[in-house]
Amino acid sequence: MGLESEKADVQLFMDDDAYSRHSGVDFVEAEKFSASGPDRDPHRLNSHLQLGFQDVIAEPETTHSFDKVWICSHALFEISKYVLYKFLTFFLAIPLAFAAGILFAILSCLHIWIIMPFVKTCLMVLPSVQTIWKSVTDVVIAPLCTSVGRSFSSVSLQLSQD
Repeated sequence: MGLESEKADVQLFMDDDAYSRHSGVDFVEAEKFSASGPDRDPHRLNSHLQLGFQDVIAEPETTHSFDKVWICSHALFEISKYVLYKFLTFFLAIPLAFAAGILFAILSCLHIWIIMPFVKTCLMVLPSVQTIWKSVTDVVIAPLCTSVGRSFSSVSLQLSQD
């Protein structure tokens, strides 16, 4: 009943010529991919999220890691980004879509049934309020300002130069 230990002989073969360090998008493949399915972002709301390995991790010409390390880190970056995105969307997409639907339904309902009727009522009542306000200013404020102005117009100041 001892612990058996086996050595696994695993090797990773990478061809240096097959891997290129160019950064950027291969537009030919992107067009081929976009033609195969429906466009899920037709208004380009998330075009800023097209992020690749070279956009996040970049080595200048003067400092390079080992090629195998660069290739493995690139592969792990892409795989982890893909798998984690799929995992998170599997668990979060439906509840968040449900919550966003509820939120926008509430906002739409409030806008349609409360805010717009209130705004329309205010706009409908404002001409009457404007007439009343003009009458109040003509009856109260204008005579008050006129009498204060006449009172201060009779005041004279004399300055002496002593």
